[in-house]
Amino acid sequence: MSYVAIVGRPNVGKSTLFNYLVGQRISIVEDSPGVTRDRIYADVEWLGKRFTLIDTGGITFGGEDTLFHQMRYQAELAVEAADLIIFMVDGRQGVTTADREVGQLLRNTKKPVLLVVNKLDVPNLFPHAIDFFTLGLGDPLPISAANGLNLGDFLDAIVSALPPEEETVYGTDVVKIAVMGRPNVGKSVSALPPEEETVYGTDVVKIAVMGRPNVGKSSLVNSILGENRVIVSDIPGTTRDAIDTYFERNNHKYVIIDTAGLRRKSKVREDLERYSVVRSLRAVDKANICLMVVDATEGILEQDKKIIGYAHERGKGLIYVVNKWDLIEKDDKTADRFAKNLKAELLFADYAPVIFVSAKTGQRVQKILELVNAVRVEQRKRVTTSALMELILESTLVTPPPSERGKRLKIGFVTQTSVEPPTFLLFVNDPELLHFSYKRFLENRLRAVYPFVGTPIVLTAKKKE
Repeated sequence: MSYVAIVGRPNVGKSTLFNYLVGQRISIVEDSPGVTRDRIYADVEWLGKRFTLIDTGGITFGGEDTLFHQMRYQAELAVEAADLIIFMVDGRQGVTTADREVGQLLRNTKKPVLLVVNKLDVPNLFPHAIDFFTLGLGDPLPISAANGLNLGDFLDAIVSALPPEEETVYGTDVVKIAVMGRPNVGKSVSALPPEEETVYGTDVVKIAVMGRPNVGKSSLVNSILGENRVIVSDIPGTTRDAIDTYFERNNHKYVIIDTAGLRRKSKVREDLERYSVVRSLRAVDKANICLMVVDATEGILEQDKKIIGYAHERGKGLIYVVNKWDLIEKDDKTADRFAKNLKAELLFADYAPVIFVSAKTGQRVQKILELVNAVRVEQRKRVTTSALMELILESTLVTPPPSERGKRLKIGFVTQTSVEPPTFLLFVNDPELLHFSYKRFLENRLRAVYPFVGTPIVLTAKKKE
């Protein structure tokens, strides 16, 4: 999946454009209850090409930061995070000093840049876009995000500028773990050479380690790798400051996808934090299983929920790793209370197991890979059609589907169609009658018999012929 980031000054219409595309249902978005709706990303499909559109915060000035440093932070972060940069400017205001500074930085990058002139609300204003040729970023594309003008050409231009998709092929026996966090923002990547995909065998599990700064993400990775190492090698990854670390343990093969975290600094404004989410999305997409590292002294925060929601939607395995447990005063019920409260905040992903560790002392760290292996098995679990039919029939007898306008859902057949994540297809009389609440009921009944620990499951409905 390619990533397209919209950047620019505040009030040039970035969020208006993003919301328009989503609101017009060009975007493929599923708002699952429990997943925060304050999203900064949406999967968009246009002319058969899919990409993830990123809405970023505006470039702001003030405080102790100079204009140039603010520009550099924004431009470097956008370059790191995205495959294509949409540089949006305000056609009413004309070319500003801020626009020139950003343009100068973007010209030096190796990322494709699409210059979009917004707020030209009627076609006879489109010639005003010519003024922006002076930015040296190619032909300015005039649009009106508020009125939806010229957005077809805008999407055509995005599709044309995106790089060709390349898939990494790993073995089916490889667990992918994503390690996520906020990277150091002071490093320029414009001079880096083109990156190459690393191809692993099908027996390698890819693990992404996720988490905010100072939750102990790096310490946790080092603790996992530091004991009883058999084979360890550092392989450059596909994200700008990521390292894929391959290792073997107890006849299992793993790759830990370790991304440098975006660290909050006193001079970095809140909008910069959004780029950490973008980096985390990349790590999730590469992984089989995601370790969400939570600081036991702070608990789960809103940004964590966004990443967890993305991993859930992408069908990734998920494990909650509560670190710094050695700092907590506890009794015999503390862990149970913490896990219960954690899952109460993450009802949409309450299937994920919770493990309490201390990266500093090494307490229970080596149990993480045992949990990874267990989740990997659950991701690949298959249920026979006969067992599914019996379970669904019993469930509909115990709790019949609700009726709507005198019409009731009827399930004629059910089968499992795929794994990773386990996906089930229900043949019904009318797919629109399968409401979320009843789908959730069926999922809970399914998990009561087949827990599918650590993995989301997908229920889809198709009209029975």
